[in-house]
Amino acid sequence: MAETPATIDTPMGGLKKADWIARLAEITEEAGYLEPLGKRHLAAFIDEGSTLLVTFESLAGIQALSENGHPLGWELVRRHGWSHLCLIADGDTWFRDRRIWGYFDRLIDDGFFEDFDRVVFYGAGPCGYAAAAYSVVAPGATVLVVQPQATLDPRITEWDDRFRDQRRLDFNSRFGYAPDMLDAAAKAFVLYDPAEKLDAMHAALFTRPNVEKFRLRHMGDALQTELLAMDLLRPLLEMAAADTLNTHSFAQQYRIRRDHPAYLRNLLTEIDGRARPGLAVMLCRNAVARMNAPRLRRRLDMLEKAAAEGRFRIPPPAKP
Repeated sequence: MAETPATIDTPMGGLKKADWIARLAEITEEAGYLEPLGKRHLAAFIDEGSTLLVTFESLAGIQALSENGHPLGWELVRRHGWSHLCLIADGDTWFRDRRIWGYFDRLIDDGFFEDFDRVVFYGAGPCGYAAAAYSVVAPGATVLVVQPQATLDPRITEWDDRFRDQRRLDFNSRFGYAPDMLDAAAKAFVLYDPAEKLDAMHAALFTRPNVEKFRLRHMGDALQTELLAMDLLRPLLEMAAADTLNTHSFAQQYRIRRDHPAYLRNLLTEIDGRARPGLAVMLCRNAVARMNAPRLRRRLDMLEKAAAEGRFRIPPPAKP
């Protein structure tokens, strides 16, 4: 019996690297291609519709974030028939490789990006840096990046001590300084938690007339993971492609955080740090009235017991 051809719905989770790449090659063979770009990078293209999503991802990130081991863009290929170009790195390379420069040069020479009505670039962290930096190859594109670094050049960001080993990478040649590369974008959106100081300092470097910043307070240092957990990343990319993403539409979507346990825990931690037990009670009461939150319920019981013992005063429960 012949094997069923591999398609975009084929599970790839848990495969070893060589097997995963082989399966990826099978899937892209039908409607695109897989091209190695040196030892640490791949370009996987699926040719479908007139909207192109360009994502920058890592092998480890794909396996960790997707149960099926699929690149992030494949859900939108399935839902909307978008085309998808995925640049994949084996490790955190910031995609600083001359082979990638040459690959994008070929795409420019071939008029590749001109074949699409809309182009959206996306990435997070080191991949967010790359999405911003390489977006210049498609003037007029929309860019959505999460916690991006502007550069690791120590002459500019010596205050960022998280990536000392990667400072030897060349951030001064082509596509080097990500904020400057956004000048060709129609719009760019930078998402970060302002309480994460180093992320906020990088975000400040992206200040440009065509850049809008969305502050995700109390979300911590793993924003992409939280966006996926809230099922918020997909709607943001859809709005970016439809040219409807703005401060108002983002605020409407971001209300979902009110039911997100990680956000509530982080908010409660900040309230505790300010020694505001009455406010903590109000938060816990609001949460347990709307959702199943055992951890917050236990905390509320402890706070109400402490208040009953006279350790602090709390406002009475709101009347229905």
